[in-house]
Amino acid sequence: MVKYLLFKYLRFDKSQPFITLSAILAFLGVSVGLMVLIIAMAIMNGFDKEFERKLFTMNYPITIISYMKGSIDDSDVAKLKEQFKELKFSPYISTQAIVKHGNKLEGGLLFGVNFDYEKQINSVVKEALSNTTPSGFEILLGKGIADDFALSLNEKVTMLFMQLSAGGLVSMPTMKRFNYVANFSSGLIAYDKAYSYTDVNALAKILGYESGRYDGIHIYSDNPKSDIVKLNQNLSPSQRAVGWWEQNGNFFSALELEKRALFIVLMLIILVASLNIISSLLMTVMNRRQEIALLLALGASKSEIKKSFFTQGVVIGGSGIIFGLILGLFGVWLLGSFDIVNLPADVYGSSKLPMELALSDLAMILIGAIVIVLLSSYYPAKKASNVDILTTLRNE
Repeated sequence: MVKYLLFKYLRFDKSQPFITLSAILAFLGVSVGLMVLIIAMAIMNGFDKEFERKLFTMNYPITIISYMKGSIDDSDVAKLKEQFKELKFSPYISTQAIVKHGNKLEGGLLFGVNFDYEKQINSVVKEALSNTTPSGFEILLGKGIADDFALSLNEKVTMLFMQLSAGGLVSMPTMKRFNYVANFSSGLIAYDKAYSYTDVNALAKILGYESGRYDGIHIYSDNPKSDIVKLNQNLSPSQRAVGWWEQNGNFFSALELEKRALFIVLMLIILVASLNIISSLLMTVMNRRQEIALLLALGASKSEIKKSFFTQGVVIGGSGIIFGLILGLFGVWLLGSFDIVNLPADVYGSSKLPMELALSDLAMILIGAIVIVLLSSYYPAKKASNVDILTTLRNE
């Protein structure tokens, strides 16, 4: 009975073409809505992961900071290396400085590091220094600064430090000329115009640090969220380990909120498309009232009538979900494999559209679409089973 009615009512009816047209629109609406939602969530998730990877590198997985400048020494580093053999450590000195070249000035943060250690934990620095390793008063600048100043390799740049030195009758900012030997590109202009690196011993001399003294330690970890707890348990009260996600919490909270809002808005497309399922089934019910009443009079149960119309709605919506899933996955593959959309790299961190569809997002999309289709099919099916047999057969 159910199969017979299903195929009968899904066939094209020349006398009522608008019913079939409504069913086709419902099918296409669900398909297109699901496709758009899948592609949009893949783009949002791709941008999240892309920014996460770049921030993970430039902010370092874990950073140990001290409340007093220069309070970390080689013995602290050696102790941590002994306790956490699976982690990689790079002690550093940092200071605010101004880069001066000609008449141009640019403020930023200068790190003094041991480049042999730094290359092990920072892939951006490692790539930039593949052919050279700065030593002495040589400097690695961000590409943003180097391009703004139109610097050529081995040109001299002047660094102005906040530390004052005596100059005649007045105090002057400490100045030191560095040899520009390389530049790095992190993909994020905020870091490329702010970060600079030089040899830790050279910066220690300028700032008056004792040999073997540092401001903090950059740490590479494959599992930073679990390792940070262990590190904080083994640090002195004046030291604290900070994770990269803690330094950018507001940024990722904003991205997550935007992703959630986009999911809800685009899910409304499927909800609107499901209204066509309701209208299509209701028109079928109203057009087939006599047949339904006759079937009920001949012994068909209400549950069979309800099941047949419910199945019809599920077939229309379900086929739309399957087709939309195929279109969505194809769209994700197409946009991720070919440079169809070009982005400004200085704004988005990548010139290629990042596509990364999480299984959890895909599961939420499919579950949401299935629930909407089931609810849309239920009301018309219930309406069909409640047809008044006597009134319908008498009047129609």
